[in-house]
Amino acid sequence: MMDTLYGAKVTLGAQQAYSDQYDPALLQPIERSLCRQQLPFKQFIGADVWTAFEVSWLDAQGKPCVAALEFEFAASSSHIIESKSFKYYLNSFNQTRLASREELFARLRADLACACGGEVLVRDYGPPSATELSGQRLLDELSLGEPVYTPAPQLLSATGPQVSEILCSHLLKTNCPVTGQPDWASIWIGYEGAHIDHARLLAYIVSFRQHQDFHENCVEQIYCDLWQHCAPKRLWVYARYTRRGGLDINPLRSSEPMMLPSLRGFRQ
Repeated sequence: MMDTLYGAKVTLGAQQAYSDQYDPALLQPIERSLCRQQLPFKQFIGADVWTAFEVSWLDAQGKPCVAALEFEFAASSSHIIESKSFKYYLNSFNQTRLASREELFARLRADLACACGGEVLVRDYGPPSATELSGQRLLDELSLGEPVYTPAPQLLSATGPQVSEILCSHLLKTNCPVTGQPDWASIWIGYEGAHIDHARLLAYIVSFRQHQDFHENCVEQIYCDLWQHCAPKRLWVYARYTRRGGLDINPLRSSEPMMLPSLRGFRQ
């Protein structure tokens, strides 16, 4: 269904499948002159600054990468970008393999400049390591083999000496079972028991990337898989999902009573 906004035809309000393969044609520009025609004067300078908390792509080996980015559009550019189309465009990178972070930035700058008719600045908003628990270990720099993108609990393994540790990853992505919309989360796993293989755990977390379920159910599935395949003495799993419509959902599941960790994710 096509709607008309300021004389431009745009796809708004219609149910639309999320493309996870790179597609710059998803961007829908709208002429600034149409939006400004009722203004009494137009002599001003400025910029439109967008913050995107859900930018993700795959590296050359298929390992997910995440970032929070800031985009700056000059107020003198000829077009604005319709926000829903911008969201679809960014999500089209989700299953797209890129050779480097520099390639991502180059594509973003070129596509957005072409759409808006002016130079666009792209910069990092915040590092994934911004949120930490004392003693936690971040898994995301570990290398993976060829990833799988549907839940694979058979990847989990725990052997060797007893340890107590907190593990963290910012690479958890699941999908809403109602809308198909991507859901993004950072996840913390605290346990006491036989040492869990870190690389295999990261591969397991990544395996949820195309899984459709509610936030709460995903965390419960991860908890149960860890309990069954790693047999820890104690276990807790806590995921902080990015906000949607002003709401963020952050499920905690634990084998015994505990205080909620005091955290606010870098994408929240």
